[in-house]
Amino acid sequence: MAKVEPPPAPKEQPKAKEQPKAKEQPKAAPKAVSGKPVVVMETSKGTIKIELDADKAPITVKNFLGYVDSKFYDGTIFHRVMPGFMIQGGGFQANMNEKSTRAPIQNESANGLTNDDGTIAMARTGDPHSATAQFFINHGSNNGFLNKAQSRDGWGYAVFGKVIEGKEVVDAIAKVPTTTNGMNENVPVEPVVIKSARRAS
Repeated sequence: MAKVEPPPAPKEQPKAKEQPKAKEQPKAAPKAVSGKPVVVMETSKGTIKIELDADKAPITVKNFLGYVDSKFYDGTIFHRVMPGFMIQGGGFQANMNEKSTRAPIQNESANGLTNDDGTIAMARTGDPHSATAQFFINHGSNNGFLNKAQSRDGWGYAVFGKVIEGKEVVDAIAKVPTTTNGMNENVPVEPVVIKSARRAS
């Protein structure tokens, strides 16, 4: 499972667990994009609007929009919530079954975008080039240790956009009670569901 964890010390690299191999393709192929498309994410806690930076993170944005256009994120949850750090979602259903994904993508962490409060980045395993569908929204602080320049592995986590509306929704998600569910920690007690994710018209 793709994970990004806060370090026990500022210089510690986030840990990661292995992720199942890709099994299936979304129904719709990713479309070429440029500029700053916006995705509207309807959640059980409210609406989040995310502006993507396709010029600085073209591979990542194309990949993310491929999942959006295929409606992959509909019914997935924010399965990992850590206030003051991040909220992570896009890979699990409410029953904690992990969805199959496309092949992983190249890490674009050298694009100049940084893991600041309210930005969205790709989750990954210990392999820098293992990101697929899971993403996280940085919450409550600037997580510089996740940036390429400060990461132990020399890669870090690729930022590809930012929240432009609904930061209060991100805050609300970050405050939900969590528990441990099997091998997964920081899982919301009541599922926080992504009802839909669509390109803004």
